[in-house]
Amino acid sequence: MIETLGNAGIIPVIVIEDIAKAVPLAKALVKGGLPVLEVTFRTACAAEAIKKIKAEVEGATLIAGTVLTLEQLNAARAAGAEACVAPGFDPAIVSAAKEAGMPFCPGVATASELSQALSLGCKFVKFFPAESAGGVKYIKDLLGAFRFTGVKFMPTGGINLSNVKNYLSVPEIICCGGTWIAPKAAVESGDWELIAKLAAEAASLVKDCR
Repeated sequence: MIETLGNAGIIPVIVIEDIAKAVPLAKALVKGGLPVLEVTFRTACAAEAIKKIKAEVEGATLIAGTVLTLEQLNAARAAGAEACVAPGFDPAIVSAAKEAGMPFCPGVATASELSQALSLGCKFVKFFPAESAGGVKYIKDLLGAFRFTGVKFMPTGGINLSNVKNYLSVPEIICCGGTWIAPKAAVESGDWELIAKLAAEAASLVKDCR
């Protein structure tokens, strides 16, 4: 899964409020060249959206995002998510995911949280909220002490087309999460051409960084 995320480089973070928008949104993102999608559990229909996209969108890899509870972890797994991501670090959920065989990426924002995640065997973590927590410089500072652990990062939060290159230039940052690729207004209006265009721009940028 780490290799899959690394190959994608940029992971669209999408919020599905209308289940009818799930499949066309996913198709637009995949068409644009971003096949790994993070569907966040910020809405009641997240699990249903994952299930529908998995069944109807060829080439899509589904990640469940904002997984905060054991119930959400189980729902994501039942819906067919291939991995889960959390904004914070909860050792109980990390352990439950490990026991269930579900790849899990906890969120960290401090050296202490990163130490705890590593102690539970997590070699891949989400750095959130990336820009507010210190951005690329902060991650580099963390790596000054933690590089030997082999940890890899997925920063999310405040990342956009203007700064994502700075993140992807760090070898230990294998991918970034971004909401700018699927703007709320474009999703609500069904502007799939715009979203496919934004995805293509992001995918092109990833190629330039590799």
